[in-house]
Amino acid sequence: MESVAIEERRKVQRHRTLKAGRIHFNRASTIDCRVRNLSAEGAGLDVVSQVGIPDQFVLVIESDHLTRKCHVIWRTATRLGVAFDPESPVF
Repeated sequence: MESVAIEERRKVQRHRTLKAGRIHFNRASTIDCRVRNLSAEGAGLDVVSQVGIPDQFVLVIESDHLTRKCHVIWRTATRLGVAFDPESPVF
């Protein structure tokens, strides 16, 4: 089996982690996720299913006291790559 190189397009290297997170949207909807990698610019998230998760949401990582608006860059059936939006008030 031949290995395929994946082109790295991130501007900032992400650091592997394993933290509990929550995806908040529509003011009342919440989906649990697992944060697999994290940087100042974005994160990689594992979810049970990406169905119903909008392109923009608020990511909360309570252990880091982090609440950031973000938008989806890529998605698969159970993973999301997100970029954090520039600092702005969180609703």
